[in-house]
Amino acid sequence: MATSIAETSLTIEGVSIVVDCGFGRTSRFDPKSGLSRLETIQITKDAADQRAGRAGRLGPGICYRMWSKATHERLADHRVPEIMEADLASLVLDMAKWGILDIQQLTWLSPPPQAALAQASDTLHQLDALENGKITALGVRMHELPCHPRIAHMLLMAQNEGILELATDIAPLMEERDPLGAEAGIDINERIIALRRYRQLAGSNPRFARIEKIARQYRQMFDIEAINDPVDPYETGLLLANAYPERIAFARPGNNAQFQLSNGRYAMAGHRDDLAHEPWLAIANLDARDGMGKIFLASPLNPQDLAPMVKEQEVITWDTKKGGLIASKDLRIGSIVLRSTPLPTPDGTQLLDAISEAIKKEGEQLLNFDEEFIQWQKRVMSLRKWRPQEGWPDMATHSLLMTNKMWLGPYLHNIKKPEDLRKINLTEVLQNNLGWEQQQSLNQLAPGKIEVPSGSRISLQYQRNGEAPVLAVRLQEVFGMEETPRINAGQTPVLMHLLSPGFKPVQITSDLKSFWDTAYFEVKKELKRRYPKHEWPDDPRQAQAISGVKKRK
Repeated sequence: MATSIAETSLTIEGVSIVVDCGFGRTSRFDPKSGLSRLETIQITKDAADQRAGRAGRLGPGICYRMWSKATHERLADHRVPEIMEADLASLVLDMAKWGILDIQQLTWLSPPPQAALAQASDTLHQLDALENGKITALGVRMHELPCHPRIAHMLLMAQNEGILELATDIAPLMEERDPLGAEAGIDINERIIALRRYRQLAGSNPRFARIEKIARQYRQMFDIEAINDPVDPYETGLLLANAYPERIAFARPGNNAQFQLSNGRYAMAGHRDDLAHEPWLAIANLDARDGMGKIFLASPLNPQDLAPMVKEQEVITWDTKKGGLIASKDLRIGSIVLRSTPLPTPDGTQLLDAISEAIKKEGEQLLNFDEEFIQWQKRVMSLRKWRPQEGWPDMATHSLLMTNKMWLGPYLHNIKKPEDLRKINLTEVLQNNLGWEQQQSLNQLAPGKIEVPSGSRISLQYQRNGEAPVLAVRLQEVFGMEETPRINAGQTPVLMHLLSPGFKPVQITSDLKSFWDTAYFEVKKELKRRYPKHEWPDDPRQAQAISGVKKRK
């Protein structure tokens, strides 16, 4: 029977037949538990080829695949490297123990994802295994235990509290599937009670047999014996809080079985669950979906046990709905605010950072992107595309928002509320960020207005992506104009939208000369019918341009 052990270099003599079921067991990160767990998955084509090869290592052989050819064609060609999907907390702890702070110091066949590395590092910092990226004394002790860092931290904290036996019962319940199922509610203590009853009665339940086997291995690590005493649920909650500090949960107002987690997310229990009305929970297993998650396993928590986790922080944030800048001194457990008082003298740099972060996220609503600025922005972006060698800056909205502190920083010192941001003249600010020569070049190469034969200065409407700007002008105002106006040192013709006296489009052209020679005479007939009191000359090149409403005599 083929399994993943066939991928090793081990060769067993006498094997000439392989029966392959087409499945394998692989370690995958389970976000519900925050740990990795073995899952049964369909194998890939390269794994199937490897397994089949075991039948022919020493001579001819046969492989029986328990799936159809059509199914085989649908199999993925190659396996995803485990490092791309795994929980990397243990890896990051290994690297810290080796003294490696920069991942680039190592050569990787498949470099680990940056997001997963950042998440793992954040977890280890919350568990006090790392401090500023370096391993701590506690981290060294956690590294010595052959288990996930979360469980290692829980076991060591339990050892300090004298409740290590309880921790060795909790650990396998966190790692394995729920032995009681959802119908038993979310209280993990019910599982601990059931496990201890199984031990007392020497039961035969295979689910609990597996969990007890793992619990026995944890007890052997510390050379302790099992106990089957009644469970203190608050001790369980304390241990879970040490394994999952980001899952400490506080009941939201309204008694609606909804909880705010210390990581800022929200989750809920069933309204009829025994723990639904607890003020504090420590959560071991949840579906952390966007919006409102669902709690699967948890324990009540005594808030007095959380005193070592409470931190005083000066918090400066921007909340548009609440009127702008908010500066406070908070007692917090992560995102859970226990007490908040106004901060009378907030740090100026932190204020600036808070405003800058808000602009990155909400800048298009907070700043005044009026039509004047949008046109100025498009003029610069057009030159950036037309003349790439001249180094015109990136004025795209996303780039401006992401780099706002560089160009907008000096104007943010007296900002307190959204209305203050709306008063900033973006055109003026960014114009001043251009050098004097670029300011002059901008007006020469991409002018905001063009003077037409009537004497009027007509605004150009610049387009995105460097497309030809539009000159929307009444036809009578360009009598006497021979050629289409050009900008960008004569390299870019404008697109002329020729309008009737009532400012309705009658022709679109980028070749005015051709229009006079051909289409004008058809346009003239229609305009003469619709506007009989206006003059429509036979030779528009020689006619006088009209800016007002000069009519026929």
